[in-house]
Amino acid sequence: MQASCTYGSVRGAPSNGRSYRDSPELRLTKMTARPFHPKKDEAAQEAFKANFKAIVEAELPDEVIRNGLPLEVWFQDEARVGQQGTLSRLWAAIGSRPAMARDNRRANATIFGAICPCRQIGAAVVMGAANTEAMNEHLKVISAQVAPGAHAVLVCDGAGWHAKSKDIVVPANVTLVTLPAYAPELNPMEIVWQFLRDNRFGAQVWRSYKAVVAACCDAWNWFVSDAAQIASIGGREWVIL
Repeated sequence: MQASCTYGSVRGAPSNGRSYRDSPELRLTKMTARPFHPKKDEAAQEAFKANFKAIVEAELPDEVIRNGLPLEVWFQDEARVGQQGTLSRLWAAIGSRPAMARDNRRANATIFGAICPCRQIGAAVVMGAANTEAMNEHLKVISAQVAPGAHAVLVCDGAGWHAKSKDIVVPANVTLVTLPAYAPELNPMEIVWQFLRDNRFGAQVWRSYKAVVAACCDAWNWFVSDAAQIASIGGREWVIL
């Protein structure tokens, strides 16, 4: 007996032989999914956003509150950039398979970056590794960018070289606030890294570690030269103090 097979239909699917790509009334597009960690705690993230002001006040030194110093909110993170780089998106004809250069060598550097969306500025260092020593250098650079008489609230994740390290040296005008675990969605620096990978780091072949470092510096300087871009990427409505 010959078996028959029928395909189930999707509600609203085109019935005239057209593909979804050719069906504008469905408002569908093919895109890369945004990853999230399986241990993500949505309740913890929502609580962090809802209670952001209280969380910050609990971490601030007494003299900052007592003296009523103006506060700046900064977001911090780091990203590895290396010879074995990223294949970025590009426009191409439908059905084509465009080629893109990708190195097989593994020299890499780490950008420690931070932005203050309100003031539309950034601060970064390029280091050979992600560790407490590198974080201390980044904190010095951030501290120097804080407006005179102001205090910076530096939002960062719980990496071991951040607030958890006993060897970290936090400048007097900076207070660290740690994000909930597994919550990169709350840190706009993650979007900054993706933006740089798409626009500066993709399809590149660097001859040496020095070339990687130079590319990191050039990319960061290009990014922070556009104040409106910093505000657009970094602005979050739940950042209320």
